[in-house]
Amino acid sequence: MKNEKKINNLSKIETAIKGAYILKKRKIIDNRGNFSRFFSTDEFSDIGIEFQVNTVNYSFTKKFGTFRGLHYQSPPHSEIKIVSCIQGKIIDFCLDIRKDSSSFLSHHSEILSEQNNKSLIIPHGCAHGFQTLTDNCKILYLHSSPYVAEAERGLNIYDKKINIDLPINISEISERDRNLNFINDDFSGV
Repeated sequence: MKNEKKINNLSKIETAIKGAYILKKRKIIDNRGNFSRFFSTDEFSDIGIEFQVNTVNYSFTKKFGTFRGLHYQSPPHSEIKIVSCIQGKIIDFCLDIRKDSSSFLSHHSEILSEQNNKSLIIPHGCAHGFQTLTDNCKILYLHSSPYVAEAERGLNIYDKKINIDLPINISEISERDRNLNFINDDFSGV
């Protein structure tokens, strides 16, 4: 069409972690409710993000203060994740565990909620976790790679070397996440 106006519904904001971005989605509101675009190959490309969706996951977390994470997949199965909170409110964490990164063992945290309409893009080589700040949180995850059970790894949120200060005490954590490894002196990243 001639004179077609292109509107990009997505914008990105850089963080201190290379490749980790806050994704802001434009919300269109009218008397029926609202509409937001979560993913568009073209619009992602327009803002400089190359991402192919391989898997879409959803989680529901009932209780305020619950912690999930810090999870990642080891190479060659590492993945990019795009995390969105579609109900409730969470604090989302991206922990850089790339051995050659200038921000190795640094993290970025971001409040994600249905109100602020943000997502967090977690790059390859970073671990991901979140804590619920309300009851009944629904999270949508877009993954660039398939889940490979043998490649699944995690780090323990209680590890002092990670140095993540949670805003509230953990009310619930899975036995698996509670027993994730602490970083030892041999850990050089992924």
